[in-house]
Amino acid sequence: MAGEKLVITVPASSANLGPGFDSIGLAVNRHLTLEAERSSEWRFYSYSPELADIPEGKDNLVYEVAEELARQLGKELPACEVKMTSDIPLARGLGSSAAAIIAAIELTDKLTNASLLKEEKMRFASLWEGHPDNVGPCLYGGLIVGSHNENDTNMVHCGVPDIDLVMAVPASELMTKKARGILPDSLEYHKAIKGSSVSNVLIAALLKEDWELVGKMMVQDVFHHPYREKLVPGLIDIMENIQDYGAYGAALSGAGPTIMCLAPRGKGEEVCKKLQKDYPQFEVQTAKPAPFGATVRYQKLTAKTS
Repeated sequence: MAGEKLVITVPASSANLGPGFDSIGLAVNRHLTLEAERSSEWRFYSYSPELADIPEGKDNLVYEVAEELARQLGKELPACEVKMTSDIPLARGLGSSAAAIIAAIELTDKLTNASLLKEEKMRFASLWEGHPDNVGPCLYGGLIVGSHNENDTNMVHCGVPDIDLVMAVPASELMTKKARGILPDSLEYHKAIKGSSVSNVLIAALLKEDWELVGKMMVQDVFHHPYREKLVPGLIDIMENIQDYGAYGAALSGAGPTIMCLAPRGKGEEVCKKLQKDYPQFEVQTAKPAPFGATVRYQKLTAKTS
């Protein structure tokens, strides 16, 4: 890296799409970028409003993940000064932590010359995160379906959906720990079967690009929407009426509180304007599925002037 800096860019992600709980994820074209150059000690900094309060030292998530991966690899992790830039809203259900985890893995891979396979990166990320639905899209881009447990991680990359995305982002944060804590410890057998069948049809409809059926399945989740709806005022109202705005369907993005809407390609701006008018408590934005996952490149350092 002499005379160069490492530039790592990772997309945001939206998990679940309703009933695909902890298993379906979609990359979103908001990004976290790390610019790392060798230094005498670790330092993180950012000028992005979204990252105004990030830890500057070894308590930064990126360092914690990178250091643990290097330890497992038996490699020494050289210190870097890292500039972080992001337009991914924090604690809004858009995979900001997952993007940081994937960025850290890519950073370690390059700094230690580990040459990890994507499958190895995916396994480590899923073990750290606990599930593959956010880290998978951050690493691979597009749409993924995954399964994870303590013994194995399996994932299928399902291409890049040809749709627009519309995101209703509340002003308030919702920490994943709180959103997880409100979920039940178990579901009744018949309810679990219903949830599984809806999720299966959702995946089949996504693969067949039957978007009307996708929208129909998104609002029939039994795994988390019924419990989290009280944490996100407006969620149920938007899900029940989203077709009236010209979109296919809507669901809580990850643990929330962002509401992710799928719209026909070219119709995102129209849906966005209508939603913003009726739901002023949200900042409604258009987005696209991100076709690529994490990218890594080297860039020459410019001479610093005194």
